Amino acid sequence: MDMTKRPYHHGDLRAALLERAENVLRERGSTALSLRELARDIGVSPGAPSRHFANKQALLDALALDGFERLVADIAASDKEAGPAFAERLNAMARAFVGFCLSNAALVDLMFSAKHSPEASPALGAAAQRWIAQGLALVSEGQRRGEVREGSLEQVALTVFAPLQGYVGLAVSGVPLPETADRGLDDVIESIVRGCRPD
Repeated sequence: MDMTKRPYHHGDLRAALLERAENVLRERGSTALSLRELARDIGVSPGAPSRHFANKQALLDALALDGFERLVADIAASDKEAGPAFAERLNAMARAFVGFCLSNAALVDLMFSAKHSPEASPALGAAAQRWIAQGLALVSEGQRRGEVREGSLEQVALTVFAPLQGYVGLAVSGVPLPETADRGLDDVIESIVRGCRPD
């Protein structure tokens, strides 16, 4: 029986390209991504990726879109497991967000840079908006329950999510974090909860 590598035929070429592209992104960064090299890596003809991605930018947009969809799904799943109180839901959302970001640092960097690109696809913009909407809904529900201070929804939400983005930025840049089991995340979350309490 011939055991040589066969061309990729099973119909999930797009998923295979995205999976390999994410590995390259993690290992060597976005500048190392090439549709021809991805095709070679998974054993298809050099032109095969063009059936799914017109160019490298389309591939990057698809990676970022997939990232936002996974992040939204992770946060939604964590919310289902949390209790109804704002502090419980914030704790779950924060841990899901930070966990995703730390496990997928290169992808997250691409997600947030691609989202602001003028060439970004409408689908990518919509996926980013779904992530933003999750945070706004959390704060809005907390205000409705009387557990979060009154004020502009966007303003209060900024005080919730800026510290989490800052924590992620410090963690991925190699800044030493506290030598605790949670690496200081508990304190960050508690600080956010205190800052959100009604006056």
